[in-house]
Amino acid sequence: MTQPSPNAEGSQRFSLGDPIVLILSIGFIVAFLALSLYDVTLVADSISAGFAWTALVLGSYFQLLLLLTFFIAIGLAMTPAAKAKIGNLDAPEMSTFKWLSIILCTLLAGGGVFFAAGEPVYHFVVTPPAFDSEAGTADAVSGALGQSFMHWGFMAWAVLGSLTAVVLAHAHYVKGQPLQPRTLLYPVLGERLMRGPLGGIVDACCVIALVAGTVGPIGFLATQVSFGLHELFGLPEGYPGQLIILAVLGSIYVLSSMSGVHKGIQLLSRFNVLLALAIGAVIIVFGPTLFLVNSYVSGMGAYISEFFTMATMTAETAPAWWMQWWTVFFFAWFIGYAPLMAIFVARISRGRSIREMIVAVAILAPIATTVWFTLLGGSGIYYQLTGVIDLTEALNNFQFDVATLTVAQALPGGTWMALAILLLTTIFVATTGDSMSYAIAVVGAGHDNPSPVMRAFWGIAMALMAAVLLYMGAGQIGALQQFIVITAIPVSLILLPSLWNGPQAAYAMAREQGIID
Repeated sequence: MTQPSPNAEGSQRFSLGDPIVLILSIGFIVAFLALSLYDVTLVADSISAGFAWTALVLGSYFQLLLLLTFFIAIGLAMTPAAKAKIGNLDAPEMSTFKWLSIILCTLLAGGGVFFAAGEPVYHFVVTPPAFDSEAGTADAVSGALGQSFMHWGFMAWAVLGSLTAVVLAHAHYVKGQPLQPRTLLYPVLGERLMRGPLGGIVDACCVIALVAGTVGPIGFLATQVSFGLHELFGLPEGYPGQLIILAVLGSIYVLSSMSGVHKGIQLLSRFNVLLALAIGAVIIVFGPTLFLVNSYVSGMGAYISEFFTMATMTAETAPAWWMQWWTVFFFAWFIGYAPLMAIFVARISRGRSIREMIVAVAILAPIATTVWFTLLGGSGIYYQLTGVIDLTEALNNFQFDVATLTVAQALPGGTWMALAILLLTTIFVATTGDSMSYAIAVVGAGHDNPSPVMRAFWGIAMALMAAVLLYMGAGQIGALQQFIVITAIPVSLILLPSLWNGPQAAYAMAREQGIID
């Protein structure tokens, strides 16, 4: 049953891939930077207006897409067809721990570490619309965590690598179609259309969305580490320091991406998961243990009991500004990541069953995320509640770098814990950079072993873009990150057919493997 990946032979040869994808993607980067240099305010205001319109008009559509994806994926995982193996391999390519580590270090790295300390505290001091508890009181704890779990939980993870990954795995490893976002539309538009310019435009939309979503964390990481080193050791805070941090970060993830899934990407992911486990163990043993345990139980209870209320709130039933900056922003961000993340998940899951992949991505990874948010964010709530820290002003100004460092310093170990969390955050963002550089290179190549030169090219391009935007001011990084909400419009249409094609692909694989008749 085992066979080499389609197009694997000669895949190490340098290739620019589809010129339409390259021209549109690089063109977007150049145009964004050029327009920003010409008139920063015009770019920021235009994106802000588009962001607000998209959130108001299409927010409910994004929410419904995530909701349907999650429930259809879970339903599929419960069928006999879910026993089918991915990628024409009888046994997994890597151990379960290595595999789960890589999965956890993709999305969680993209923003979860950045928001884990501050978001629960924000919802504690500003009660989310789905709850009516008094802000800043013990009654507000469960709702604060429950709302954070909604944003980073089951629905968010499911859209990244469940149904879409099944479609891509079947299309590529069984039918020999390219490992590209356009493949998600083959069943709808046909091969002839997707082989032409339209396919290049589809791929380019997904690459642009990914670049917009990845450059943000890379740039914000530079500001966060620079701020942290300044606060802890008095080192100068400014652009030169941020540039050095970007250079170090870029070097790490570019080398990791060039070495491949089985070397650098896997090594960084395992290291980061082990470091996160060590930090979590210190917090559990020496921190407010009972408070955290009780808060997790009550927060998960609030998440489950108010799941549909939070998932289906709209700008009509909740403040429009709140929906725009929280639920819709996060959901659109995940949609923008989804096609290339699905490519990456399909690649690393060869030899796993469909059920294993869906459970890992849509259940295990979200649970791990909620635990992490409770450890950092729950500790932040505890220290806010007891008066050890006060993050109200910082979080009302969306200063999450301040929140992360403040909570870290209040944790057991103080400065040492703050340093450990800064290191963890840095490596987590590096694992986003390496996996996404790899995924973009895969799109260009059309198969799962792209040229190391192209992996390096995209990694360097994103680091350089972050450097230029930071020179203009952190506001342009924020503007670029808002842009992903706009790019989520075409990307969501690319994902839509997977709602029915995902189960069809799973049953096709199961029939081909003799699991069902």
